[in-house]
Amino acid sequence: MTHTALIAEDEPLLARALQAELARAWPELRLVALAQDGDEAVSLALQHLPTVLWLDIRMPGRDGLDAAQAIVEDWPQGHALPLIVFVTAYDHYALQAFERAAADYLLKPVQPERLQACCQRLQARLAGPEAAANASTGPTCPPTEDAALLARLRDLLSPAPTPERLQVLQVSQGAHITLVPVDEVIYFEAADKYVRVMTAAKEHLIRLSLRELLSQLDPQQFWQIHRGTVVQWREVAQALRDETGKITLCLHRRPERLAVSRVYAGRFKAL
Repeated sequence: MTHTALIAEDEPLLARALQAELARAWPELRLVALAQDGDEAVSLALQHLPTVLWLDIRMPGRDGLDAAQAIVEDWPQGHALPLIVFVTAYDHYALQAFERAAADYLLKPVQPERLQACCQRLQARLAGPEAAANASTGPTCPPTEDAALLARLRDLLSPAPTPERLQVLQVSQGAHITLVPVDEVIYFEAADKYVRVMTAAKEHLIRLSLRELLSQLDPQQFWQIHRGTVVQWREVAQALRDETGKITLCLHRRPERLAVSRVYAGRFKAL
C-alpha cells in the first residue's frame, strides 16, 4: 500500500527542506499536498485524505492544533484517521502536552537522524500493532485506534483550569452594557471573531474567542461538543444518533439541534 502525506508549514524554505528530507528518509511516501496555513491544511487534508499529517504548530490564522481538531472532526466516517506529527520550536516542557495527541513530534530545525527515527516509527504504526510494539521506543508509542487518538486530541484541546469561574457576561449593545448570568446561557457558538451567546429568549454577541471563554467556564457545567460549540449540559434534553453514527443534541429551551463532533462523541455513550 502506498502511503501519502501532507505538510503544513508557512515558511516555504522549511517546507521544502522537510519535503527533501522526507524523500530521503521515506522514499515510498508520496507527498500529495503542501499547505501554507492552517485553513489550507484542513481543506487539502479533507480533499486528499493523506495517511500522515506533518503540522507546524504556529501558522497564520488557524494554528496546527486547531487544524488537527478540524481535520479529525470532519474526517469522513469509515476512513482510518491519519497519523499526526507536530513540528514545533517549543521546548521540551511544552512538548509534554503534544505527546498526548500526536503520533510523534519534531523540533525545528528538523534533524535528519530524528526524522529518520520518526519515519521508522510511523511505518511500524502503519504496518500494524505488532510491528509498532517491536519498533524502537521514542517520545510516545500511543495506540493506533481512532478512539485513542480522539481521546488524546480532546485532552490536548481542553483549556487549562482557572481558579475563578465566570459568573456574569458583560455584553455591549451600543452605549449600553447588558449583564447576562452565565447560568442562563444554553450554549455558546463561535462566529468568526465573536461568540454567539444563546439564552432561552435572546442571542448576544461577545468579542472573545471560544478558546479564551472556555478557560473561564466550569467544565462540569459546560461541555464542548464541537470545535465551535459549547453547551450547558442541563439544557440537553436528548442525544440522537443516526445510522452513520453522528450525534445531534435536542435542547430543552431552544428549537435548534446541535451537532456533536467525533472528537467529543465519547461524552454521550449509553450507560
